Amino acid sequence: MLKWYAYNATLNFSICALIMSDLISPTVVAVDHFVSSVQKQGYAVLSAADVCTMAQADLQPLVESWHDLPPDNYLKDGGRYRRRRHSSFIVENGRLRQVTHRPHWQPLSYNALHGGMVRLFEPIQPTVVATAAWQNLLQALAQYCSALKGEQTWYIEAHQFRIDTTDGIGRPTPEGAHRDGVDFVAVLLVERKGIKGGETRVFEANGSFGQRFTLTDAWSLLFLDDEKVIHESTPILPIEHDGGYRDTLVLTFRRGGFQQDFD
Repeated sequence: MLKWYAYNATLNFSICALIMSDLISPTVVAVDHFVSSVQKQGYAVLSAADVCTMAQADLQPLVESWHDLPPDNYLKDGGRYRRRRHSSFIVENGRLRQVTHRPHWQPLSYNALHGGMVRLFEPIQPTVVATAAWQNLLQALAQYCSALKGEQTWYIEAHQFRIDTTDGIGRPTPEGAHRDGVDFVAVLLVERKGIKGGETRVFEANGSFGQRFTLTDAWSLLFLDDEKVIHESTPILPIEHDGGYRDTLVLTFRRGGFQQDFD
């Protein structure tokens, strides 16, 4: 844990510097190099076109559901900048099923800010979960997880996030650079509107190498091996007086069960 604090102290530049930096595009890999890229460097970025091909559907109809996210009332910094929904799923023998609605929980060792809290969010809308795009996307990503770590039953937590500039500044990762305590993390950019900032940073968990870039294309995908890398996203500020937001879908994949058994 001390090492992660050291990363934050060394790499968490001033907000002003983050906002003023030019946008750096990520290096996008082809689908046939996706698995090898994750194996080699601990992460990979896929284009929106390849993600939609993976889901065998147009993902844009899902976007409307991000306009109906309840506030996240668990933020320890007192902020009002985050809205979210959360649901849990299992992919077993190639079949996806949603489990009974359950809280989200992480240990302090992985989330120094909100770890140890039992956080029960509103579930993802049934109309979203029922779409072929949603189900195909989760199943396809689970297949990639199995390609990387062998055929498994995958325990998936899905988070719809909106980070906005209600407080003047929005923090996508208020806990700083972190791991999630799972096997894999998939971060899909859904929409960026009226903001600057929101740069993604990925660091080796056991080394000094790091990359920084900004996801700008709707439905582009950042896929992370959570055992190999640490990640964070920098704060956002509004471009216009009426504010802005950054919407993402974050999916975590874990072998052996969810991080906490609430049954």
